[in-house]
Amino acid sequence: MKIRQTLIAACIAIGILLCPNSRTEAQEVGQAGQNPEQKATPPPGPVMEADPSAQYLEKGFQRLYELNFDGARVEFFSYQKSRPDDPLGKAAEAASYLFEQFNAKGVLTSEFFLSDAKFLGGVEGAAAQNQNAAFMTANSKAREMAKTRLKSNPRDIHGLLAITIADGMESDYDALIIKKQLDGLKMMKQAETEANILLTIDPTQQDANVALGMSNYVIGCLPGYKRAFVWFGGIHGDRTKGMQLMAQAADRGHYLQPFAKVMLALAYEREHQMDKAHDLLAQLAVEYPSNPVFAHELTLCAKR
Repeated sequence: MKIRQTLIAACIAIGILLCPNSRTEAQEVGQAGQNPEQKATPPPGPVMEADPSAQYLEKGFQRLYELNFDGARVEFFSYQKSRPDDPLGKAAEAASYLFEQFNAKGVLTSEFFLSDAKFLGGVEGAAAQNQNAAFMTANSKAREMAKTRLKSNPRDIHGLLAITIADGMESDYDALIIKKQLDGLKMMKQAETEANILLTIDPTQQDANVALGMSNYVIGCLPGYKRAFVWFGGIHGDRTKGMQLMAQAADRGHYLQPFAKVMLALAYEREHQMDKAHDLLAQLAVEYPSNPVFAHELTLCAKR
């Protein structure tokens, strides 16, 4: 009898010891079943990061509009190394050489833009003295790369944008730097065709409207007899349309948006719309405080 009582007591003691653990496990199972969201989540998979090479172009154009041309080229060379097949990197490099020359010659100033002799006749100095070999080499390479890319895919956005920018810059170079106005107008017409193709494929590529706007405005500013002469060659222009297209690039452009703003501001000054010119120059002066040209042009515009 005593042995049986002892065994019963032992069983009860063992049960007391075991039951709490059993209840805990049951509770955990029940809780896990009732709240599946509380289960540990598996570690996330690999995260795809944005292409870092795009930052090189962004920083490069930022430096360009700050007149830090060497710094801009450092970024553009980094982009070319990262994306050797993209002609936009070479076109950006070419832009740095031409913009540097424009700055040295005072092209992007009201003194130049408001003078018909300079605006329609080009910079001072002989063509041989003004040649820019670095620009021509980089620009020709950008065009060659763009054409190669477009052979594989005629709708390639970067190829079309690069060749539009390259031909637009060369038209400015021909007309303003080496003063071959007719060659410049022909190249301008070519850039206009390419810009229209690009915008038809992707209307968001508003940088293309810089070439379209400039071609229309410059041709529209020519004397009547010159406009009639180039008209027979299929080259047409309209000042009002040109300013509208530049306004679109100034509003929704990307890499060339600041360039579109300064060109449009100077065009407004030519058209005696000083309030609009002042607004654009004020934006540029705030955005690029290290660029003394924008601040100086803003002061001159306010005086006018």
